[in-house]
Amino acid sequence: MARLLAALLVAAALLIAAPVAGAAPASGGPLAGPPYVDHTEWAKWGDLSTLRVYPTAAGRAVSVQPDTVAQADEAWAEVLALAPDGDMPGMRAQFICHWQFAERVQPGKTSWNLEPWRPEVDDETMIATGCNPGGTQEPF
Repeated sequence: MARLLAALLVAAALLIAAPVAGAAPASGGPLAGPPYVDHTEWAKWGDLSTLRVYPTAAGRAVSVQPDTVAQADEAWAEVLALAPDGDMPGMRAQFICHWQFAERVQPGKTSWNLEPWRPEVDDETMIATGCNPGGTQEPF
């Protein structure tokens, strides 16, 4: 967990130092377009539910680029189109945290998991808890 926290803090520092809005991606080319989400599925972990979000290759590639707020919003809209019941308090914040950090901290993670039972927290707490406030990450 300490390694995850350290990696998240490094990623946060990278975001803070990222180029200003409108800058080209680090590769110098255009950002990949949608879709950013391949599919979603609800799963159970004991009595708790998790919404698994499976990003596309484009979603993974764009999420590590600076200044992708519009793309993150598009990706969240895709999640809600696929799983409208995922529009619950705290879920968007978890998704944005995964968008910003998942591919930096754990590249290629199969799914970005969002849980409606997690508490709503400020950005600092969200980052400090590895996008999983209020408990450990599920074991799948």
